[in-house]
Formats: sequence, C-alpha cells, structure tokens
Amino acid sequence: MPPILSVKGLTKTYASGLVALKGIDLEIERGEIFALLGPNGAGKTTLISIVCGIVTPSAGVVLADGHDIVREYRKARYKVGLVPQELTADMFETVWATVSFSRGLFGRPKDSAYLERILRDLSLWEKRDDRLMTLSGGMKRRVLIAKALAHEPELLFLDEPTAGVDVNLRRDMWALVRRLRETGVTIILTTHYIEEAEQMADRIGVINGGQLILAERKAELMKKLGKKRITLHLTGPLTDVPPELSEWGLQLQAGGRELVYTFGGSEENASIPQLLAELARLGIEYKDLDTRQSSLEEIFVNLVNHTSESEGARS
Repeated sequence: MPPILSVKGLTKTYASGLVALKGIDLEIERGEIFALLGPNGAGKTTLISIVCGIVTPSAGVVLADGHDIVREYRKARYKVGLVPQELTADMFETVWATVSFSRGLFGRPKDSAYLERILRDLSLWEKRDDRLMTLSGGMKRRVLIAKALAHEPELLFLDEPTAGVDVNLRRDMWALVRRLRETGVTIILTTHYIEEAEQMADRIGVINGGQLILAERKAELMKKLGKKRITLHLTGPLTDVPPELSEWGLQLQAGGRELVYTFGGSEENASIPQLLAELARLGIEYKDLDTRQSSLEEIFVNLVNHTSESEGARS
C-alpha cells in the first residue's frame, strides 16, 4: 500500500536567505502515529506548513495520498487536517458555527451527527453555543482540534498540541489521538514533551538545522541508539579498576563503592555473564546491582548535540 504522505527532496529557502529545510525525504505509512522532534527553529513547523499548503516549497515533491500539494492543491488539502500552535479563529463566533464553517469550507455536506460526536469527544458539546472569546485557553485549543477534524481528514497534523495546556486536557487529547488512529486516521505530531512521543508514537523522526537526521520505529531507535548501564554496588571500595577488567571499560563511582558498566542497547547481553564471572574470580564482591536504559530524551539530546557540533565543524 502506498504511503499516505511522501516527501522527496523538500527544500525551503526564504527570501532572507534562511534555509529552513534541506532536502527532506520522508514517507508516512497509513494509520501510524509519527512524532517529529527537534529544537526550536529546526524546521518542524515549516515542514508541516508546506504539506498543509500554507508555505510554498522551494524545491521537491510532496504527495498527500498520491496528490501533489502544488499541482493538485485542493485534492491534497482535502486529505489534511491541521491543529496549529497558535489560536486562529474568529473569537466572536460560536463553537458550533466555527466547526460547521470549517466543514463547509472543504465542501463536505452537512452532518450534524458527526460534528456532535467530535464535540462530545472533546468535551465541547455543552459549550457549542458559547462564543470562542468566552472560553478558557484549554477549551479554545479543543476547538482548534474540532475544526481540524470537521472535514474528516485522513492525515492529521498536531503542531505542539499540548503546549501550555493542563494535565486533564493533555490526557483527553491523547485518548482522542488513540481513537482517531483506530479509525484509520494517520497522525503526525510535533511536541516538546518527549515522554509523550515515547509513549504514543509508532515512529520517531528527529529534525535539526533543516535536515531530517533519522526516522525510525521507536523500538528500533531505542535499541540502536540507546545505552544500557549496570551499576554494581560493591561490598568494599576499590581504589582502581583491576587491569583484568579493562576490556569492559568500567568506571568507578561513589568513592569506589560502585562499579559501572555502560554498553550499547543493541548488544543484547554484552558479555555480562563473563564480567560477573571475572569479578568472582578476582574476589570482588557486590551486594546489589541495578540496571538502567537511556530514555528517548537522552537519545534525542545526544543526536541534536552531535549534529550541531558536526555543522559547526564544517562551517
């Protein structure tokens, strides 16, 4: 089955000379949740804005469900829904009028039952006759989501959807995301809450300096780039790591009372049985041990720092 979104060689250079995107290649499969991570100014919003027809690309091809976003703008845009970072709506309109207008804007026939279901899912039904200007910030954010879903898009972009919202709204929004995916909607989100990407996404993409560094399945990313660490709490302190243990690259911490072994997440056992056997042979006793694996946040920070250093070295 062809991807719902195909991006090839996408570049964006603004009139100021700023190169926001540099040859992005990306494919998004139908029904997946894809999280796009990157620091401020990395190009996340520019990429989303191009796919949604808000910004014109300088070069490259973008297909939304097989439709070219430039040559077949209307058909492509029909497939896409966008929840932007900023609150963009007529504050004097009611909630119902806002979502109804958004549905009609895309040529969809009236469907009051569908709109009611969306508003109920977002806890907006009781507010349907209220003007937007009277709503709280969290409720206004919910209205933006309702607007984006009003025309039944197959590809939904959520640009920092939970930035500045309360815990209850965040929980409701992620529950809605899961339900949407179950109905076949493909979701691309950007977020600063990396733990949300770790919990929700099927695949993770990392963008920095306008370049897509990687796009991997979450489990593969954690396995490939993550680190595992075993800390042995020694019965008695060591002053130095014995030379017989040099091949493991061990480190002493806590005044010599902890022996730390760090290895790549792709190394399944990384000679741990041999290490423990060698410790026993040398008479080094430990009373406890604990293990820890890198979080997605640590992997993300390391990737961004590495690419930033590489860019700095080339300039």
